[in-house]
Amino acid sequence: MTAQTEYVLVDRPRPDVALVTLNRPERMNSMAFDVMVPLKDVLEELRYDNSVRVVVLTGAGRGFSSGADHKSAGSVPHVAGLTRPTYALRSMEILDDVILALRRLHQPVIAAVNGAAIGGGLCLALACDIRVAAQGAYFRAAGINNGLTASELGLSYLLPRAIGSSRAFEIMLTGRDVDAQEAANIGLVSSVVAEDTLLDTCYGMAERMAAFSRPGVELTKRTLWSGLDAASLEGHMQAEGLGQLFVRLLTANFEEAVAARAEKRPAAFTDDK
Repeated sequence: MTAQTEYVLVDRPRPDVALVTLNRPERMNSMAFDVMVPLKDVLEELRYDNSVRVVVLTGAGRGFSSGADHKSAGSVPHVAGLTRPTYALRSMEILDDVILALRRLHQPVIAAVNGAAIGGGLCLALACDIRVAAQGAYFRAAGINNGLTASELGLSYLLPRAIGSSRAFEIMLTGRDVDAQEAANIGLVSSVVAEDTLLDTCYGMAERMAAFSRPGVELTKRTLWSGLDAASLEGHMQAEGLGQLFVRLLTANFEEAVAARAEKRPAAFTDDK
């Protein structure tokens, strides 16, 4: 495995199982490009690693992933000479590619949600096939809290399919937190376990899957997703991304949200600059 970096670790804790760990705990594994670009590379390598039957994705420290990094977004590759709008589009495409790379893995992917899964972190968890949460984990569709849309990286496509439309609408439009137990009650996660047993629970599930026929498992995964895909995920994410960029570029609401948080006051969002 050559794609891993200090921010994305790959281990082989059990035969047939790869553990991918987002390793930027000081930033709660936020989705800086220094993390997401190597994550995409790792996932693409794992897709063709035939010694890996199941992938487990988790985060180091107290967060699974806190979504966008508002302080240190990292370097975006291949954007030299681009204007701001095109730079933004390319940046969004890189993050879209991570979600699609998870979906395109031949192997089942288990999200071991060890802590906060916020914004894009919730999208990462939803792009996995199965989610298991530690007792202290929680989930938030954070875009609406930041003066943006809550729709990003496939969230408005994947969340209604996971928990139903009414719950998805309510969670995305209120921006509230969903704790681990509620997540289990509404089907967002398969189960809730103690933090110190989270990975072992996921490994046990992975070993059970790995014991079955490889094509049987892979085709089951494919048909499950194809049954859920009433429309094109990739096309849907492009529409989401354009909506997100429209709000980000044409209003000052994101800057207002960041400033209000720093000043410990309610944000005053507007619809113009």
